[in-house]
Amino acid sequence: MRKSSIRSFKASWRSLKTTATPPQLPAVVHIDNATFYRHHPSSAGTKSSNPPIFPNLTFSIPSYPAQEEHWAVLGPSNAGKTTFLEILRGQHISIPPNARSHPYLSSASVESRNHHSRVPSRAVQYVGFDGQSSNLGHSGTRGAYMSARYESRREETDFTVLDYLKGDTELNPAQKADSQGFDQRDLDHVIRDLRLENLVSMPTGNLSNGQTRRARIAKAILSKPELLLLDEPFMGLDPPTMATLSPLLYELAKEKSPRLLLSLRPQDPIPEWITHLIYLSPSLRIAHQGFKNDILSQLKDRAVSSQSKNPIESTVEVEVGRDLDAQGTEEFSNSSPKRSSQELHESSLQIRDPEQIPLGEPLIEMNEVQVRYGNKQVLGGWVQELDGQRRPGLIWTVRRGQRWGIFGPNGSGKTTIISLICSDHPQAYSLPIKMFGRGRLPQPGHPGISIFDIQERIGQSSPEIHAFFPGHLTLRRTVENAWADTFLGTPKLTPQRTATVDAVLRWFEPELARDPSAAARSMAPNIGSHRSIEWANDLRFRDLPFSSQRVALFLRAVVKKPDLVVLDEAFSGMDEAVRDKCMLFLTHGQTRFYRYYDDNTGKPLPVGEVAMSSPSATTTADEEVCIHGMTEDQALICVSHVKEEVPDIVREWMCLPEANEGKAARFGRLSGPLRDDAQRWNEIWGMSV
Repeated sequence: MRKSSIRSFKASWRSLKTTATPPQLPAVVHIDNATFYRHHPSSAGTKSSNPPIFPNLTFSIPSYPAQEEHWAVLGPSNAGKTTFLEILRGQHISIPPNARSHPYLSSASVESRNHHSRVPSRAVQYVGFDGQSSNLGHSGTRGAYMSARYESRREETDFTVLDYLKGDTELNPAQKADSQGFDQRDLDHVIRDLRLENLVSMPTGNLSNGQTRRARIAKAILSKPELLLLDEPFMGLDPPTMATLSPLLYELAKEKSPRLLLSLRPQDPIPEWITHLIYLSPSLRIAHQGFKNDILSQLKDRAVSSQSKNPIESTVEVEVGRDLDAQGTEEFSNSSPKRSSQELHESSLQIRDPEQIPLGEPLIEMNEVQVRYGNKQVLGGWVQELDGQRRPGLIWTVRRGQRWGIFGPNGSGKTTIISLICSDHPQAYSLPIKMFGRGRLPQPGHPGISIFDIQERIGQSSPEIHAFFPGHLTLRRTVENAWADTFLGTPKLTPQRTATVDAVLRWFEPELARDPSAAARSMAPNIGSHRSIEWANDLRFRDLPFSSQRVALFLRAVVKKPDLVVLDEAFSGMDEAVRDKCMLFLTHGQTRFYRYYDDNTGKPLPVGEVAMSSPSATTTADEEVCIHGMTEDQALICVSHVKEEVPDIVREWMCLPEANEGKAARFGRLSGPLRDDAQRWNEIWGMSV
């Protein structure tokens, strides 16, 4: 924890602190018994196509509460957290129209400070981080293709982080940013306190996911909103960055420069400074609202005592309650029980232990790899000890049967390594890298390996693929795309491959279909079922919720049984129960599933307990299981910042150092599942327990 940074932050933002104001000032956002719709209810369309959103909603964010008050919105991925934040910002139709207002914005206090803040769309800023809206700016920042972010050649549209923060991202601006009344002191403060000093001259398209989040928060802060809505700000952040960001956000919220409202997943740690919670139900309603400790107690009681509710919801609710304290340490709140992981994750030990899997031929060979952009080195800037010799750069081999985890701070080079493996990086042609025993360029007597050969043997899910994946493809085409050469290419299908796609779509119907059948809701899959999956031909990728999009891309990565599976933050954004089901599928395929009911009584199992089951023994010969878990011939590479999102079968690990530190990458081996041992996780990151 960088205490000096926090002290600096406190001093920096004193100048932005608003003069003490009487508590009787009106609310920033006030909603009184309103029901919202995506389209006007009197317009054409059925009620089912335009259902009410948060009916009879009453909620208020005070401008100056008598006591400190900081809100967070929690709920599973299909509960409408983003929709709720959109409502606060003024989106969606309110019935009656005057039930939603922003009375504080009309006050003299706002007018005297910044008259632009009288407009709700400017006074209330939203920063979201989903896969297809997390890019900076609106032009030239994402790049025309995935490898563009790794190229050294700069285009006119490759705006820097400084350009982005100053709003200078127009090719033909009518007015220069320097003449727009920009406060240089505020800019310097936010750059320093969000640790952007080394990034200001970097093109925005070259930022890592964590760096992009910090830049977007900085940009929103510089606009000086009255209320800043942060949608899942901790998702995808490494532990050191999370430990630094949470206290900085608290300083902003405490000074009301700006006021903050966070949305969090149930498994996210709740910052210690949050005082009030809203818990949303999957029916787009507020289930609980009030003081944090009271809400956590209510969730615990409801999860433990209720017998009529979906037990899967219980597993979601019982996960809520981890605290993120002032030192950034994640602890479990006394108000919510820690979920027992022994029963839930012992399944990973029922397969052949990774230590017993015979290692096969090398799939990846990196020999003294160093990646530079001009004078800036982004990977391999260290000396590595190997067999008593000191050798420069990254030396790393991945063999068949190995399960690797790659860890490191945001910007340390994890995505760069993945881009070299998948040949999205232009320097993959010139660096000493072999893929499947062959280099990219031909050598005497050895032909080079083409990008199509590599893609055929690799299955990948990553935030970069999520950002570029065509949204118009149907769900079925998304999964079938595993056998295509490009995103829009025609998949090379066979009857067996088509049957495999059918099987995974049925298996994951509850996570993918908008209206899963009753059989799917039971969460007890039947391999022999021939339920219609016509819904997969109608649903388009862009119309799926964020969590469902991640599930679809995960299935695209694993369904063809590639030699190498690369999961780069693949489980980020999934609810805990969905994530566990995907990990179980990765390990066991369709040979195991989680059972939430007692077979004898039919009643839900005690909360926190999940049993393992096999598919029905009545399956006929022509309905045999067609998908199994990872085999000994496959290798796995997983990138994650959250230990619960690391598959239990991972045993080998590599932790990259902070960029330009000069320290060497560290390697190690795990003796068991990572998620069950916080001490082991902290040791990987070099953090004290």
